[in-house]
Amino acid sequence: MAQELLTGKTAIVTGGNSGIGLEAAKVFAERGARIILAVRNEEKGRAACNTILQGQPEAQIEVMKLDLADLSTVHGFAEQFESRFESLDLLINNAGVMTPPLTKTKDGFELQFGSNHLGHFALTGLLLPLLLKKPDSRVVTVSSLAHKGASIDFDNLDGSKGYKAMKFYGQSKLANLLFALELDKRLKAHGISTKSFACHPGISATNLFKFGKRDAPEFLKGLANRLLQPPVMGAMPTIYAATESTLNGGEYIGPDGKGQRKGFPALDTPHASANNEAASKKLWEVSEELTGVKFDFTGQEQS
Repeated sequence: MAQELLTGKTAIVTGGNSGIGLEAAKVFAERGARIILAVRNEEKGRAACNTILQGQPEAQIEVMKLDLADLSTVHGFAEQFESRFESLDLLINNAGVMTPPLTKTKDGFELQFGSNHLGHFALTGLLLPLLLKKPDSRVVTVSSLAHKGASIDFDNLDGSKGYKAMKFYGQSKLANLLFALELDKRLKAHGISTKSFACHPGISATNLFKFGKRDAPEFLKGLANRLLQPPVMGAMPTIYAATESTLNGGEYIGPDGKGQRKGFPALDTPHASANNEAASKKLWEVSEELTGVKFDFTGQEQS
């Protein structure tokens, strides 16, 4: 592995207040990056910030408000970031919602598709001009093993024709993967050095595993921590995708163990459903239409 130091670089981590996002942010801070924890709950974000600073008092880290289930705050975040920073080196599309009851975002989208995919799609498009100002900047989008066997039901994206929480979670994670791979194709087609990657954490014991609004019972948390990939290991594919200098863009990174459920980061092969070119293009078009965000690949200042 030839993983880079990040001194002088700026990284945004969505959902960086806990789990995989927090563990990745810790490593980025150790390597010298300036970290923006983009979080819905600013109090939890500040607590995460303090956790990192306790171990790394010299870390450059701050919290900014971002609710991926509300496109107005996605726009607000991008505008605020652009007013303070001239460029962006690293965008980690990490935040996720897993298997809630049928819920709608503020803009009327099904929560998992709206937050996990559409929110990140819009955020990436809005920040793209700043990413294009940095040669070899990177976008890393966190997918899941749940994408396997999933499909995008374009006729029922809002769940109005039936809703199964796990099915819609798989759909949102397939959308993450399709988006990451399609973004890299479009960047390359425009001769842009910015790279897009997809990754997944295997099966990781994070706070996605909740019971409604309640935390899981302590004995289940203990069982999960023994059987599942701990967040510090679950974050390794994200860190690898963000920093490994030998990657070309368009790779899918996951754990190297049996079934890609646990282990150290390595190249993985997406399910065949992620190779559907027609679905990728349609998803891109639908996402632009639903979010009102169009990607501009023409304004690059890369060298």
